[in-house]
Amino acid sequence: MKQPFYFSLIVLLGWTSLASAQTYDIDELRRRPDSNSLKVERPSLDIRPVTLPVSALDLRVIYWRHWSSFGINANQSSFSDNWTGGGVNSISVGLLLNHKSDYTRDNTNFVTELMLQYGKQKNKDQQPRKNNDRIFWDNKLSLKVSNHWSLFTSLTFESQFDMGVTYNSDGTPADTISNFMAPGYLTESLGIEYKPDNTFSLRIGTGTARQTFILDERLVPRNGGTRFGVESDKRFRNDLAFQITANLDRNIARNLNLKSRYNMFANYEELGDPSHRLDATLTASVTRLINVTLSGILLYDSRLHEDIQTSQTLALGLLYKLPR
Repeated sequence: MKQPFYFSLIVLLGWTSLASAQTYDIDELRRRPDSNSLKVERPSLDIRPVTLPVSALDLRVIYWRHWSSFGINANQSSFSDNWTGGGVNSISVGLLLNHKSDYTRDNTNFVTELMLQYGKQKNKDQQPRKNNDRIFWDNKLSLKVSNHWSLFTSLTFESQFDMGVTYNSDGTPADTISNFMAPGYLTESLGIEYKPDNTFSLRIGTGTARQTFILDERLVPRNGGTRFGVESDKRFRNDLAFQITANLDRNIARNLNLKSRYNMFANYEELGDPSHRLDATLTASVTRLINVTLSGILLYDSRLHEDIQTSQTLALGLLYKLPR
């Protein structure tokens, strides 16, 4: 009787253990092991400051950009002694130097531009005559206040290298009409500038002053006359004026560039008679060095002459640009 009792007790305890035990699916454990099956120790964090090495490249931001061009233009014509169509042997040579520097940082921009031009022409049996002569140096500092508008101040200098003379009917020099710093112009301007892109700008100088100099004693006006707006026996004149200056430098085709500058200067005491000057140059690049240039000047200034003055030049020449 005791053995069946003990056997029943053992069976009852076995079923109780099986009921309380956790069952495992072997395939499920292979795919997703029980997270509690192994003890995972979490390592302690070791945070220490690290010093990074300084780059050896030593990179710098360059805010300056520079462009320069050097050119020589030439025209030549010759005729044989028995040429019945008429004409005279002649040769002309012109030199030019242009330089522009631009500094741009944040909203500040400074531009300086220098243009030097000089040329002479020699006809047979005549003395050489100059056909081009200009010194132009423009400096502008601007502060951008919106996408296309800036406040600016500028300083501009203009004059010429050599004497300008008139000639008699036989080709000999007659009178000297201009010279270096006779006249010479120094213009200071303050105002606003509109610049929608890098090829066009428009300056409106509401506060502009221009000084006119005559440093050649032979050209100082005498006997109650005036010259270049300067009164008799004086070498200097100062004007307060309103000024508009427009600059265009744009490639209108692959090898065709148009560069022009228009300036309007209106003395506040003579607003009804402003002076106007338009310079335009169309350059066609034949090769990297050879180009054909068509340039023209339209000028009206009642202080110089009561009528409009014009100048036009067509030339073939060499032009070297930096950077290339």
